[in-house]
Amino acid sequence: MAIDTRIVDDLARIASGALGAAVSLREEVQTQVKERLATVFADLDLVSREEFEAVREMAAEARAEQEAMAARLEALEAKIAKGGDSKTSARRRKTPASRSE
Repeated sequence: MAIDTRIVDDLARIASGALGAAVSLREEVQTQVKERLATVFADLDLVSREEFEAVREMAAEARAEQEAMAARLEALEAKIAKGGDSKTSARRRKTPASRSE
């Protein structure tokens, strides 16, 4: 029985060493892949998530401002179409759509 125990202990040490080497190899491969991907992504000139979110927020603000200005313009055009006050109707100009006709 003593021989069997020694063989089992040796096999356990070998397996433990192989497992440690496999874990170390996995970590090394993972590190190499991450470094390579970082290099590839840097060469692609991609933007970071923070930059993307900042530009997205700016675009949303610009869109909201544009919609507000469009509503304001529509209200002003409706006022002019009604006749508005005498000063506004006296200074009425041709719109870009009516110039092309």
